[in-house]
Amino acid sequence: MPTVGTGTPTPRRRPRTPASWVRNGGLSTLVIALPLVLVFGLFSWYPIVRAVVMSFQHTNLVQPAEWVGLDNFTYVLADPMLATAITNTLYFAVLALIFGYPIPLVAAVLMSEVRRAKGMYSALAYLPVVVPPVVAVLLWKTFYDASESGLFNTILGWVGLGPYPWLQDPSTAMPSLVLVATWSAAGGTVIIYLAALTGVAPELYDAAEVDGAGVWRKIWHVTLPQLRGILFITFILQIIGTAQVFTEPYLLTGGGPASSTTTILLMIYNYAFGGRGDYGAATALSIMLAVVLAILSAVYFKLTAKWSD
Repeated sequence: MPTVGTGTPTPRRRPRTPASWVRNGGLSTLVIALPLVLVFGLFSWYPIVRAVVMSFQHTNLVQPAEWVGLDNFTYVLADPMLATAITNTLYFAVLALIFGYPIPLVAAVLMSEVRRAKGMYSALAYLPVVVPPVVAVLLWKTFYDASESGLFNTILGWVGLGPYPWLQDPSTAMPSLVLVATWSAAGGTVIIYLAALTGVAPELYDAAEVDGAGVWRKIWHVTLPQLRGILFITFILQIIGTAQVFTEPYLLTGGGPASSTTTILLMIYNYAFGGRGDYGAATALSIMLAVVLAILSAVYFKLTAKWSD
């Protein structure tokens, strides 16, 4: 029997056989996991594989599909609307990062300092996430009404400003959509930050106070470093989310005015359901967007691997 340096004999490992695998619970584990794997594959992986196949076909899901190779990708790349959609999506992403990224963090830090009714503030912060998107859009449409009776124009009229065509002016349409998107999505991020803040050791704040640190120095030198990993993750998630913005431009502006709010996902929708019925081009653009986001995510995590520790 083999021995180690101390002379103690080590037990010989028995070869793994199907019978031992069954005795150790392998079969019961497989039986329990198999339905979950099948459901996950059917509703998650099969649509992905089907989309990849459709990107090489010309099909409207009614007539037999025609294999066209890379023609769909060539067609999408040659579409003059693609540059406009990319520019608008990047513009939306930049505005959302400038205004939408710090707001949940600031709100979470302020809420963490509240001593009373903290649960009520958390519920109010998360309330916009619960509101159905269509209901929220109808609500914001009344806010953005270009007439003098619109809510925002009424408030501005009290100080002699307006009325402004919020959604009808290309210069203000996209910032208006960013405000709606920030309002509807910030609540979930606030809850994430609040949960992360509970893991910050109170002793760190006590030590900072002993050193004479004020509120802002404690936030900068204690809170933000402790949330570094969460901040990096929410940053890339927000980039991915803004690159796939669809609900706000579709329901509020339809891509207008003058295509100033046409985004990549809205362009995908127009390919498939906007009268063209070109599902091959729609899936081709979807695949290209997915590849770009995957590469961006891989590069981002590679560059921030050391910083997030």
